[in-house]
Amino acid sequence: MFKELAIAPMVQEDSEELVQLINPDQETDLKPEDIPGELLILPIKNTVLFPGVVIPITVTRQKSIRLIKKAYQGNRMVGVIAQKNKLTEDPAIEDIYRFGTVARIIKMLVLPDGNTTVIMQGKNRFSVKEFVQEDPYLTANVDLIVEPQLDLNSKEVQALIQSLKDAASKILRLNPEIPQEAQVALDNIQSTPFLIHFLSSNLNVEVSEKQKILETSNIIDRGTLLLQYMLKEIQMLEIKNEIQKKVHTDIDQQQRDYFLRQQIKVLQDELGYDGPDKEIEKLRLRGAAKKWPKSAADHFNKELDKLQRMNPQAAEFPVSMNYVELMLDLPWEDFTTDDFDLKRASKILDKDHFGLEKVKSRILEYLAVLKLKQDMKGPILCLYGPPGVGKTSLGKSIARSLQRNYVRMSLGGVHDEAEIRGHRKTYIGAMPGKIIQNIKKAKSSNPVFVLDEIDKIRSDFRGDPSSALLEVLDPEQNNTFNDNYLEVEYDLSKVLFIATANSLDTIQPALRDRMEIIEITGYTVEEKLQIAIRHLVPKQLLEHGLGNSSIKFAKAALLKIIGHYTRESGVRTLERKIGSVVRSIAKAVAFDETTPKEVNEAYVVKILGPEIFDEELYQDNETAGVVTGLAWTQVGGDILFVESSVSRGKGQLTLSGQLGDVMKESAVAALSFLKSNATTLGIDHRVFQQYDLHVHVPAGAVPKDGPSAGITMLTSLASIFTQRKVKARLAMTGEITLRGKVLPVGGIKEKVLAAKRSGIKEIILSAKNRKDIEEIEKHYLKGLTFHYVTTVEEVLKIALLRDKVKRPLEFALTDAKVA
Repeated sequence: MFKELAIAPMVQEDSEELVQLINPDQETDLKPEDIPGELLILPIKNTVLFPGVVIPITVTRQKSIRLIKKAYQGNRMVGVIAQKNKLTEDPAIEDIYRFGTVARIIKMLVLPDGNTTVIMQGKNRFSVKEFVQEDPYLTANVDLIVEPQLDLNSKEVQALIQSLKDAASKILRLNPEIPQEAQVALDNIQSTPFLIHFLSSNLNVEVSEKQKILETSNIIDRGTLLLQYMLKEIQMLEIKNEIQKKVHTDIDQQQRDYFLRQQIKVLQDELGYDGPDKEIEKLRLRGAAKKWPKSAADHFNKELDKLQRMNPQAAEFPVSMNYVELMLDLPWEDFTTDDFDLKRASKILDKDHFGLEKVKSRILEYLAVLKLKQDMKGPILCLYGPPGVGKTSLGKSIARSLQRNYVRMSLGGVHDEAEIRGHRKTYIGAMPGKIIQNIKKAKSSNPVFVLDEIDKIRSDFRGDPSSALLEVLDPEQNNTFNDNYLEVEYDLSKVLFIATANSLDTIQPALRDRMEIIEITGYTVEEKLQIAIRHLVPKQLLEHGLGNSSIKFAKAALLKIIGHYTRESGVRTLERKIGSVVRSIAKAVAFDETTPKEVNEAYVVKILGPEIFDEELYQDNETAGVVTGLAWTQVGGDILFVESSVSRGKGQLTLSGQLGDVMKESAVAALSFLKSNATTLGIDHRVFQQYDLHVHVPAGAVPKDGPSAGITMLTSLASIFTQRKVKARLAMTGEITLRGKVLPVGGIKEKVLAAKRSGIKEIILSAKNRKDIEEIEKHYLKGLTFHYVTTVEEVLKIALLRDKVKRPLEFALTDAKVA
């Protein structure tokens, strides 16, 4: 700003007349009659002329020189208009604005190089009505704009004037390039319009913005717009000065730090302290002695060289130091020696886990392949089953049997890809991913690595961790695992990964395809009893300070806790309930009170309170339409009852008991089969149109679904329509088709054990379920008789007796009327 003020007053060589750049005279002293009919128009570039302001203009265009000479010989009046584009050499009418300033030529100087310099003063603003000619120069008819008289006593005007002067003074202070004489010039300006025009002329903004000020009609609005531009320039100057000051400060600080570091180095040498250089050399010696790949060693030495050149006080120094220390702490080629004694491994698995024979057999097969092949490449194991069945502890047992280090990583709730792959070092607080962190914790490159709760990974805007695990769990890729923080490939191919999951539905298909699924079903009551006797009771006695006592739990007491105080697939709740009983004994011992030598059922009820769960037991067969079915739940098997009843109506079917869609379809299929085979079964077909049917499965608050109640529903409907008894202590499970075929179902082991606990003696199954019965231990099947069937006719032949129930329902049927 104020760059024109650096120009000294011009004096013609052959004259002693002084030319004033700041004219105190009234700048708007023209009247409309002073303007000729056609005003000569002089286009100028790079600036805008304002009323009252005196500026020198060097004229180089021949057209403009002819115009200046013409005006200088006449009344010396020209119209000065800024051109829109400063690069246009020969501006036409469309290249210039329509507002300008009438100027009076004060002096014209012809320079030796042929150019002409004119000094002119702006008088009044004008607008172009129309252009008259373009050659030999521009002329136009114009309207002179007369400025209204200002009320100088107005508070608004006074405030504006003071604001403009304050802003101008601040710019002068902030910009050292402007000469100090500018402040004197500002102080000598008395006219408010001239102050606005003078500041606008010297404003350091684009020509288009100056033109906008010139075209603003009201002088107050013109001043307000000018003030906005000046305040913006003040902000820019303040930022510029702040940046320059900061740069100078940083340079001074760096020089100061350098001298201080040199002094500290000398003092440390005198006192014998290890400085950063010696610490780096120690790291280099550790790296030279470490067993790791050549690529990792080269990268490590490169990082050390960079660290040595770095300022120890720099923010990046501790980050780089942590990085090289991590590289040293990782067990690159450190491996534990595997123990492939499979008999010992089998003993460890049997000692740590009761039951789970299929699972332990599959694990031993896997270890046998490792022993023969000596190669870890193969499917990743995924132990899948309900909570509390020992999936995670199986991983610990495998690590013990192989004598490998054990490490566990919980994936529950992980939703950031960086948790797996790590953050890049450029981020503040960056760290390696949990895979590398746990390998460092394991202190060997071949641990047993349990990926716990792999089904509970979630994805969001930060990435998909399950996709990042694809590389980790792929034997063909994980030998070059790339962590974002580590930046060097790490070999994970020797790691034995074991994943655990409660559900397969939420695992990404590509990830599931890389794992071999081993299903761990819930424990049976018999297995829970043995686990409690062998593991849970001794563990709880030891944890509560009663390890040396002779206190025992009766089998009946443990069965009471299992059947009436827990309802789960695993044994976690069972362990807590046993712990509650043991704590009550520990309290009695601490108070020197009498304690039982053996915990019986009565003591369990006394400590744990009333029973929480009731077991379903077999009921009599005196009611038609009531049949016992078998169900599988996540907490084991159970029996359920299917009840049917009929009432006078129009043949409507009602289903209740919170049945799922599949179970409802089983009921509809059973009814359709009975209708199509009514004559064969001895059922009058009219009963289907004249009686409503209601099928209910207690308990109504528990949701139920699945196809395994198909033959149970069919038997119930056949019993209600024939009023025949169902065979006593008989249960059944199987899916039916409309053709009357009986299809196999799952969960047979749990269902059979539930039937035995409930007093069932005979069970009807699909013939294709025979293989499932053969896999169950023989002592569990003692006292049970199995009927294997392929058709519904076989089911009804076994299930329905010839005898009718007591007080059988007599169907009152009428012949249908023909319309």
